[in-house]
Amino acid sequence: MSDPIIVVGAGLSALRTAESLRKNGYAGSIRVFGEEPHRPYNRPPLSKQALSEGIEAEALAFPLRASVADVEWELEAEVVACDLAAATVTTSDGRTHSMSGLVAASGIRPRRLPIPGPQTGRVLLRTIDDALHLREELASGRRLVILGSGFIGCEVAATARALGCEVDVVSLDSEPMIRPLGSDLGAGMRAHHEEHGVRFHLGRTITEFTGDARVTGALLDDGTHLEADLVLEAVGSVANTEWLEGNGLDLSNGVLTDEYLSIVDSPIPAVAVGDIARHPNALFPGEPMRIEHWNMPTEMGKRAGATLASMIAGESPTGKPFDALPSFWSDQYDVNLQSFGVPGSASSYELAEGTYDGDCIVEYHDATGLIGVIGVNRTTELMPYRKALLAREP
Repeated sequence: MSDPIIVVGAGLSALRTAESLRKNGYAGSIRVFGEEPHRPYNRPPLSKQALSEGIEAEALAFPLRASVADVEWELEAEVVACDLAAATVTTSDGRTHSMSGLVAASGIRPRRLPIPGPQTGRVLLRTIDDALHLREELASGRRLVILGSGFIGCEVAATARALGCEVDVVSLDSEPMIRPLGSDLGAGMRAHHEEHGVRFHLGRTITEFTGDARVTGALLDDGTHLEADLVLEAVGSVANTEWLEGNGLDLSNGVLTDEYLSIVDSPIPAVAVGDIARHPNALFPGEPMRIEHWNMPTEMGKRAGATLASMIAGESPTGKPFDALPSFWSDQYDVNLQSFGVPGSASSYELAEGTYDGDCIVEYHDATGLIGVIGVNRTTELMPYRKALLAREP
């Protein structure tokens, strides 16, 4: 019996790739290794419903289709090394596992800054266990300091205010969510938060956490001291690529793939999917991108499974290059943000409808034309934009 395909990472991209392998004729064994004790589950609710209402891990789990009922799941099993030339991976318990092909789906982890001070009371939000712990801490009247003003930070700020917490957001950026939204829409979203009592400290960072055994405050670089019962660190992410080091791969920002999601320079059949993959996208020519949007694991899994099934069979990948349209949404108070495309890569933007601090549609462009759109409470009106973006010439 041939060695299995090994999947490193047990998130949604792993599940969708396994399904695609079966759909594309691969009938061999598949083994999935995941660090968490949970099978694939839905992550977007972690900063919203899971915090505001509480939620069980089982309620977030994705159903397993019949086609992948025979997949072997090794949970709480961290892969720490990989030897592509020998076609093996090694887990933290010292075991070595042979493989016929590899799916790199190890995702990302929150970035942590080396800020001095007590560690207790500093929390992250990436996993269901993180969310359950944070939910226990967010009681009415508690003082929450959030380091970082991206989507995670802003969504948690909105949820925490609804729970009655005092919230301060500290960020080096000049406006919240500025990279995907731009400064004008970022300022409009800041106004929504400020109307709900969130205090922003922009252009600032934390130099030290105060307190003895537990954080009681945060000292900013301008000398301001913020009292805190809890600090959420939400300053971006790091791709989990360390286990792939030593194989001659480009790991400069995730793992580099070709247009079929095959890992560049791998000596064995190997693909990368999900947040770890830095890949070309035929809809948006240019430098390969690593995109952490909610729909990408499914889109990438479909393409990567087909690619890997062909390679295992000794054939070259067929069909069109990867060309999915990234999409994301965010709910903050009564504001729903919906996006299509890659607005964060735009060189310019313009207000198409409404006002930046109210309901609106913002178009994002580069030299090739429209590359993204964001609507605030305008989901239905975005459909023509979605159609236009999907029709871009590869």
